[in-house]
Amino acid sequence: MRETIGDKFLDETEALQDLNKFAEDAEFQKRFAAVKRDNKARLAQLIQSRMGLKIDPSAMFDIQAKRIHEYKRQLLNIIEAVALYDQMRSRPELDWVPRVKIFAGKAAPSYHNAKLIIKLINDVARVVNSDPAVRGLLKVVFVPNYNVSLAEMLVPAADLSEQISTAGMEASGTGNMKFALNGALTIGTLDGANVEMRDCVGPENIKIFGMTAEEVAKARADGHNPRALIEGSRELSQALHAISSGVFSPDDPGRFSSLVDGLYQHDWFMVAGDFDAYAAAQRDMDELWTDESAWFSTAIKNTARMGWFSSDRTIRQYAKEIWRAG
Repeated sequence: MRETIGDKFLDETEALQDLNKFAEDAEFQKRFAAVKRDNKARLAQLIQSRMGLKIDPSAMFDIQAKRIHEYKRQLLNIIEAVALYDQMRSRPELDWVPRVKIFAGKAAPSYHNAKLIIKLINDVARVVNSDPAVRGLLKVVFVPNYNVSLAEMLVPAADLSEQISTAGMEASGTGNMKFALNGALTIGTLDGANVEMRDCVGPENIKIFGMTAEEVAKARADGHNPRALIEGSRELSQALHAISSGVFSPDDPGRFSSLVDGLYQHDWFMVAGDFDAYAAAQRDMDELWTDESAWFSTAIKNTARMGWFSSDRTIRQYAKEIWRAG
């Protein structure tokens, strides 16, 4: 990057905007993609050495790395992975995009549902990763002991960044910005800093799906009926049946019944409410992935337009508009 736009961005992050004019440049795309590939290869090596699982760096690395919490909706992510697994098995003739679903994060010691979601991810991974019927097209990984050192491996390796919290519940983290700065495309709700990210990168360069905060509040006030939504969605109902019937936990078939029952009964975090929109958005990302030039053009634009989020710019604005310090 320094060879292309110089060193100015090291002191003034907004100078990354100079990358915009190279977003469609085939040679720069090739170099950008090579850096991403190297980062993915390093992560693949780490996962193989720690977990004994081989993953393909040429597959889409779809990563959700954050605190495990119901409102952050790792549950939505893994249920959609189960639905995708079911589709791959039932329609092997389709040209499926190879995808590695990577999860990382910690749960509070007393947060039962969060720890149950981690268990579900690992149980799904065990079944999916050993099933020859999917031909290695789908892998699911929960990388344990999430910390800063692991984040330094995950963030640069991400092709797709999962920022899928229930709209209206995320204050404003910075993980989404870090992923985008490192050339990941974002799939997310209109929540937290995703709102500002959409404004900066352009709505065509971020995949926003699902209910808005106002729609979530209205659905709750009007008496949200998740059972009707679940029964009306073939993919969702089949995925939930697989989870609740013990397909992924044959040693304890009822292990995840409380998670599934919660979706049928109240679905407070709108997992059922947003499932179909999320699944459709994921298939849109598959389609974009098949056009390598379009994918990397979008990724470059994400990197180029993240400079606004730098702490230097933030402090300058605070000094001028809040503190009025010269």
